[in-house]
Amino acid sequence: MPFSRFNWVVAIAALLALFSSVEGKHLRERQDGHWVDTWASMPQLTEPANLPPAPYNQSGSVFVNSTIRQTIHTSIGGGKIRIRISNAFGTTNLPITAVTVALPFNGSAGVSAIQTNTLHTVTFSGSPNYTIPNGALVVSDPINFRVAPTSMLTVTIYFKDGQTTNFITSHPGSRTTSWMAFGNQVSTANITDSNRQGVQHWYFLSAVEVYTSRDFSSFAIVGDSITDGRGSDNDKNNRWPDLVLARMQANKDTSSIAVINQAAGGNRILYDGLGPNALGRIDRDVLSHSGVKYAMIFEGVNDIGTGATDAVSQKLIGDRLIAAFKQMVIRLQAADITVFGSTITPFSAPGYNVTMESYSDPEREKTRQRVNKFIRESGIFDEVVDFDKMLRNETHPEQLQAALQGGDYLHPNGAGYKKISDAFPLDIF
Repeated sequence: MPFSRFNWVVAIAALLALFSSVEGKHLRERQDGHWVDTWASMPQLTEPANLPPAPYNQSGSVFVNSTIRQTIHTSIGGGKIRIRISNAFGTTNLPITAVTVALPFNGSAGVSAIQTNTLHTVTFSGSPNYTIPNGALVVSDPINFRVAPTSMLTVTIYFKDGQTTNFITSHPGSRTTSWMAFGNQVSTANITDSNRQGVQHWYFLSAVEVYTSRDFSSFAIVGDSITDGRGSDNDKNNRWPDLVLARMQANKDTSSIAVINQAAGGNRILYDGLGPNALGRIDRDVLSHSGVKYAMIFEGVNDIGTGATDAVSQKLIGDRLIAAFKQMVIRLQAADITVFGSTITPFSAPGYNVTMESYSDPEREKTRQRVNKFIRESGIFDEVVDFDKMLRNETHPEQLQAALQGGDYLHPNGAGYKKISDAFPLDIF
């Protein structure tokens, strides 16, 4: 039977489909790189006190006809980047009008000026604007933009219509100044308007990724205010993870590992507080991020410290913390992520003085010791970093060393963060 025109069309289509499938497979096999987070922040529901100041915050809306310029600190470098913007806690659409990326003036953190010769327009699915549904995030198209390791990057966002809600997504503990002003100023060299305002919060930015070779990966730290940098300096990037990153970048065996800080002040493992509970955010803040190979859980102090002080209540908290650690480790290791445990640092003031530190209590200290014993000896973690041993007062182990505490006997000071960095074992990677 002669081969009809229809048969020829079908045959050619089949061959093209086969070629496309084989070629696509070969292209994937030839890929020698992947995306890895170079920076991330933990998205949170913004408390009223951390909403943008007036006039950028109105009843029922924020950032109407407003530009936000924000700087972030990279971990690893690369020649191509993507930006994630989150509407995780927004109750309405987040309509982005325009976004640019550039290097900040003088390479500094928290500045309102950029190097205009480095300015690039950011697009999303090919468009310079994008409306993010409530609860969602958007990833930008790849941008040919080279960033150096441990350098600063500026992201500027313009919202023509703002977001029509006062329930928005941010990271209040940025310790980095962000600038806001009216009008579309995404390409402006320096935001100097008389109405401009600066705040130490990040809004909507979730992560920056770099495209790099397969031997690069990231280290995600799930933590609370100690990791978020309470007591560190604004615009100095001297939280303990930043200081550890600097050591890692100076070491050839760890310079290919990014450090992403997924901590929030007041965060707990068992209950929501400032941000969702750690057990509930492992998927969003670790498993969903690009290139994560290592993870650390450095939490528990706020669960113990906010719990009732009677023995029965504290035993239950200890039981539940231990069970939660087991659950988080199971889920992370199932994704082939190496998991580091970290002991809970002391939080009691001298003489268990609750005026100096409200967490101070002998029964709570027993729970801390019990949970730390589990972290050290259970064997469920791939490695354990003993922050308690680094910072405790050996004479009064329920206390931080006096020279390393930041005034409340809960948070380390600058010397305490440096002690953590200097003692952090890089051979666990």
